[in-house]
Amino acid sequence: MSMHEQVALARRTMTPTGLSIFGAAASAPMVVLAGGLVTTYATTRVTALPLTFVLVTGVVALLMVGYTALARQVGHPAAYYGILAHSVSRGWGVAAGLVALVAYTAIQTSLYGLFGATLAGQLGGTWWVWAGIAWAVVGALGVRAIALSTWVLGGVLALSLLIVGLFVAAGLGAPADGAVSWEGFDVSGLAVGGIGGAVALCVAAFMGVDAPGSFVEEAVDRRSIGRASITAVLVLGGVYAAAAWAMGVAAGPDTVASRAADPSSGLPFTILEPAGQVWVGVAGVVLVFAIVTSMLAFHNVIARYVFAMAREGVLPTGLARTDSTTRVSAPRGGSLTQTAVAALVVVAFAASGADPVAVMFTWLSTLGALGLLCLLLAASIAALAAPPAVRGERPGIWQWRFAPVLGVLGGSVVLVAMVGNVGSLLGAAPGSPYPLLLPAILTATATAGGMWAAHLRRTRPDVYAGIGHGTPKTHAVPDALHISI
Repeated sequence: MSMHEQVALARRTMTPTGLSIFGAAASAPMVVLAGGLVTTYATTRVTALPLTFVLVTGVVALLMVGYTALARQVGHPAAYYGILAHSVSRGWGVAAGLVALVAYTAIQTSLYGLFGATLAGQLGGTWWVWAGIAWAVVGALGVRAIALSTWVLGGVLALSLLIVGLFVAAGLGAPADGAVSWEGFDVSGLAVGGIGGAVALCVAAFMGVDAPGSFVEEAVDRRSIGRASITAVLVLGGVYAAAAWAMGVAAGPDTVASRAADPSSGLPFTILEPAGQVWVGVAGVVLVFAIVTSMLAFHNVIARYVFAMAREGVLPTGLARTDSTTRVSAPRGGSLTQTAVAALVVVAFAASGADPVAVMFTWLSTLGALGLLCLLLAASIAALAAPPAVRGERPGIWQWRFAPVLGVLGGSVVLVAMVGNVGSLLGAAPGSPYPLLLPAILTATATAGGMWAAHLRRTRPDVYAGIGHGTPKTHAVPDALHISI
């Protein structure tokens, strides 16, 4: 076995709490409140957004069951890549790995547009200058040990949840119509034109809850992967549904869409004003930090995908190189690669003069959401197809049969709704071919992955045979000595 295959991520450094923090912080409740909810109301005009969140939460939670069960069993940092390689085929594994890299990179770089526009709005200046500052911070933290990132993410997440809680209380405490409206949970509100776009943005709000699967090699307890991920989905789903409801109640169910579409309305921060002007200021600061921590969480996941796939020779092996020849606290090669790609994307959008929110954030986050949903569907299918050797000694019928089947059924409906309505979400003119670019990009990426795997099979059979199997055994690489025993 060559040197790069022996490099392992630092084991037993991610606690169950740390895993939960990464999943929830990547999803970024403050970003969903200030960016996602306002955008969804404005672009889709769906008043039953709270109910939409409840339904999408159920589907995503079901899809996560098969994914987390396989992530735990396979134990690969490039989770979707390892899952598909073990359960379906090596070609599907490489395809999934590349789609995951595109999806995570799309959502991570979309946030630079939102960050730049937010700070340019608050403090003035050009959006891409602020985006460049965030890029430098994320790049610097990304090559540091994961524990530092976890502390930063945990603090910002706690503040974010506090602000969202205050927002819900303020919104429900000052209803526009004098009484709390339950229109947001009316089933008839789902039968409207924009529902596909609303579903897409609800899925985008959960981008990142699958992040704990990529830290399995570093987890103190692998069994906590499933609990951390599914708990994060259910908690965040409840938080998002409550926030969407509070926004609809405070702005008025009939006028929330027009208010959300008006930049001068100040949504969502004007709803916080009854709680005290100081909280409006705090919320603005927390939003800025939440965008950065979300970027940092995705950065760490992408770095692990690059590292793990390079370690097996599927990506250039130099990308798996680290400061250490044994354990690494941060996959430096993968981290620097992600930093370079993010810089190229920001420069390209800045040079094109595209709107950082309406184009960069909306298009790229939608591409990421579509990719994530396709990967979660693939993971549920993989759970159904997984051989007994992958499922383990005591396969549960819920996690290997019932939940994946229900997840595939629900996820397929959501995927059709997303693809069918992606044009309205992106603000494209009716009949415009541009929205078809998003599914085309993902299809082309998956096809390229399959072709690359076929090429490896012909030209480098040793690399092909090792696809998804390059994670060193627990005791194959010595751990760093622990001082506190």
